[in-house]
Amino acid sequence: MSPVPVGGPALFIGTDTAYVALVRPELDPAEPGVRHAAEQAGVTPEEFAGPGDVWAVMVEAEDGGDGFELPGVRDSEPADFAGRLRAELAAATAPGATPAPFTVDGGAVLRLDARPAGPAAYAFTAHVTPPDDGTSAALTVETGPVDTAGLLADLDAFLGSLAS
Repeated sequence: MSPVPVGGPALFIGTDTAYVALVRPELDPAEPGVRHAAEQAGVTPEEFAGPGDVWAVMVEAEDGGDGFELPGVRDSEPADFAGRLRAELAAATAPGATPAPFTVDGGAVLRLDARPAGPAAYAFTAHVTPPDDGTSAALTVETGPVDTAGLLADLDAFLGSLAS
């Protein structure tokens, strides 16, 4: 666990052991952990914290975790992805609806295939393709069942954090 507290918008899709996450980390230069880390790095706390506007994708699967930055991604792109995922989940779980598989395409980096996993859950296959840096390979993450109501609440919170 990092001693440096990290804030910022974050959306985790999956379980504790298998997930994909969209995050925009923000560090508070006034936090003691950030100040200490900056001192050890030989930079000011403001330099260490950075601008707090770079999105990243994090993944965790049975064979380990990975992550990469998404330079140039604006808040509107993760918000659009989350909004489309929310709309698909809401439609699939509406009264009288029959849960069905669906796909949410997040562009060149992320595609999410969803399939029903019981009466109130979906399982996901996340296809993650890091930006072409010549060293990172595409990843596939299979999640276990994810509670639909909980994910809808997380999506609302994520979208709310981007709107404020």
